[in-house]
Formats: sequence, structure tokens, C-alpha cells
Amino acid sequence: MRRTDLAKADAKKLQHQPGPRALPSSVAGEQPPDRREQRERDRALGLVPFAVKLNGDLVKQLQALARERGVDMNALVAELLQKGLGD
Repeated sequence: MRRTDLAKADAKKLQHQPGPRALPSSVAGEQPPDRREQRERDRALGLVPFAVKLNGDLVKQLQALARERGVDMNALVAELLQKGLGD
């Protein structure tokens, strides 16, 4: 393939990729808060970002459990950590 053919193929791939999913609030006509506003809200609630690396199988189990219970991942992990720590 020529260089131009490769560029055309890449452009076609980009055109056919689905865009970002719409948030439920955007469907309702509300604008979702920007990242800075969201961080401020989280900070006001006393939430602190806490990144960890977990085994992929464990993450899948957590995601399935969160879907089953109908809660978000943050709430599920907080609940499980509190139980594990005996609080």
C-alpha cells in the first residue's frame, strides 16, 4: 500500500468509530459539570481520589457485583473496604 492509501484507511477508521456515550444528564437537557466543578463537589463531600492496581479478574467481579446491586463502583468499593476493615 502507498502512504496515501494508508492515510485514507486511517481516516475511514476514525470516521466510523462511535463517539463518546451521552451522559443521562445530557439527555435530560442538563449540562454535566466540568471536571473542575466535579472535583470541587467531591472535595466538599470529603471524597479523595485513591488509585490502586487490581487483578483484571477481580475488577470484573467488582463490576458484576456493582451491576447486580445497582450501585456505582465507588460506593461498592467503599462498602467492601469498610466491611473488610471492620468499621
